[in-house]
Amino acid sequence: MNPVPQLEPLLKQLRLSGILDSLDARNRQAIEAKLAYTDFLALLVQDEIARRDQRQFAQRLRKAQVIGDKTLERFDYTHSPSVNHALIAELATCRFVTEHSSVLIAGPTGTGKSHLVQSLCHCALRAGHEVLFISHTKLLAQLQAARATDTFERKLRQLARIDVLAIDDFGLRPMRSPQDEDFHDLIDARYERTTSLLTSNLHFDEWGAAFPNKLMGAATLDRLRDGAYRIVLDGETRRKPRPMPESTSAARIPPATLQAAR
Repeated sequence: MNPVPQLEPLLKQLRLSGILDSLDARNRQAIEAKLAYTDFLALLVQDEIARRDQRQFAQRLRKAQVIGDKTLERFDYTHSPSVNHALIAELATCRFVTEHSSVLIAGPTGTGKSHLVQSLCHCALRAGHEVLFISHTKLLAQLQAARATDTFERKLRQLARIDVLAIDDFGLRPMRSPQDEDFHDLIDARYERTTSLLTSNLHFDEWGAAFPNKLMGAATLDRLRDGAYRIVLDGETRRKPRPMPESTSAARIPPATLQAAR
């Protein structure tokens, strides 16, 4: 007897309709292995918990604006042969989050900085931390919009309490006043309370050039560098253009035709 027709409306009423996905397979398993009713029920409950955990993680991943496949498992170390594997493994434990330490990643375009920082975001999300991945340009635009609508303090508090704030492409565009002040206020509010991750195409020694106010820049970078983990990615860009198609127009015209055309 197929129990699904009777169970389906009841499971939906209890908001347990996900059990239907594995009910047939678990039912066959229970019959073949002669499982006790309680063991069969335990398997169904475990399946439902796993489904809910996966769904919640997917929601948190979307809220964090992190790409789903940008994980450490998919990070290609061959493009940055000098990267410290032991340091990456240490960061994957997320101890840097509980330490409230910054992670600063520098390297040329296309060396995997965005992938690596999102991989660390994945680790932090799996550990239960709140995460936001955002470009430096977009972050500054949000802060500027908040100033324009007189909601800057509220926006600052919102960003300041996020466990892990990953800022991609820092310094890609030099800041203008008061962008450097807004950025300083955010870093200052997060200093020793939460964790900030930054990537940049600029070498660490060049980060100060992103600030129009050099004194403001020195104060901001001093907070970011204090106790920070630093990673330099090198090597060639992993973004390769498609090969140019061969020109076939002349090749397809017989030589005699070309001669006649002349």
